[in-house]
Amino acid sequence: MTADTLPFWLNYQASEQPVKVALRHKQRGIWQEKRWLELRHDIASLVSALQAKGFARGDTLYLLSDPRPEALLLAIAAHWLGGSATPLDPNAGEADTLSLLARLQPAFIFAEGQCQVDLALKSALKPPLIIYADARGLSGYRQGGLQPYAQWLGAANAGSISPPIAQAHDDAFVFFRLDPHGQVERLNLTHHQLLNQGRELVKQERLTSQEEALAARAFAASGHLRYLLAPWLLAGFTLNFPENINTRDIDRRELGPTLVAGTSQTYQRLEALIYARLPLPGTVRRAFLDWSLTAPAQTKPWYKLFAYWLTIRPLRDVIGFSRTRVPLLVGEVLPEPSAAFFAALGIRVRNWPDACDWQPSPNSPKPKHVLQDSYLDDSLTQLGAQA
Repeated sequence: MTADTLPFWLNYQASEQPVKVALRHKQRGIWQEKRWLELRHDIASLVSALQAKGFARGDTLYLLSDPRPEALLLAIAAHWLGGSATPLDPNAGEADTLSLLARLQPAFIFAEGQCQVDLALKSALKPPLIIYADARGLSGYRQGGLQPYAQWLGAANAGSISPPIAQAHDDAFVFFRLDPHGQVERLNLTHHQLLNQGRELVKQERLTSQEEALAARAFAASGHLRYLLAPWLLAGFTLNFPENINTRDIDRRELGPTLVAGTSQTYQRLEALIYARLPLPGTVRRAFLDWSLTAPAQTKPWYKLFAYWLTIRPLRDVIGFSRTRVPLLVGEVLPEPSAAFFAALGIRVRNWPDACDWQPSPNSPKPKHVLQDSYLDDSLTQLGAQA
């Protein structure tokens, strides 16, 4: 195995800084931490469990989830075995997601919770293996192939797994989408591509192992894999996950990340949050705020310092940017007024391209494996029980 693979760099960080916090995830209001050595152990368990279910080189694990650690660790476990991961956009409409799943017919799926499990089951011609994170609402499900993620971590034998077999030019992530005509398109990203672009970011932004990054955007956006996942493994900083997509702003304020990666839509939404907190136009407070944001260069330093602590710093706190030194914009640039507004707050957003070479996908992947538990077997079992 060459050094240009994601599993290699995870192993590297686990060896170099085993007790440093690698991941942090807010659960039920409490930040839970995982260290690099713990991550390697968890991934080894997932590798063992995937292998036992028949996952092999060339297979694909599909991810139906908002950002959460389970999806990330399962993706790296798939890479370990020479496979790839396909994140599906959780914000896509149900009809589009069902259409994609029906055409792709994945054999291995990670589903965040009941809603995603239902989508996977509704579209499947053959019973896929579905690993789910959130068991709420699933206690009555009897379909074959449903596996709780927590059970995999607790039961899998990780002691006998083989070294990673991923190669630098293997696909790490494969993305699918429907074009305007309803045809399937695909985008392939190799380990080598991801890590090369990650190295460029680490170098230009001078990222270190002391960064605190927030993963609040879906991994279905390829730019966030290039500029967040790859740098995380290369630099060895801490990657933080919000409790859920609806608490991301609250969690960002609590965390105060040093590294934030967002889209133009992300930054414009944050701008709207700030404007909603501004004093009304025509008031003394608003006049002082406007002066603080547009103070000329020759303003006395202590005036600027006073304005910063009284107005600018609280506004940065509103969106959780009090400590942010690397605000990244992935893809489409910000409108000039928005860029100027953030610059006035001392937030100089840096744009990084999200160039994507989408190609037609005439031959959609088909499942290579049929699990031992099938819908037919499950249905017959249930009918027998009722007889």
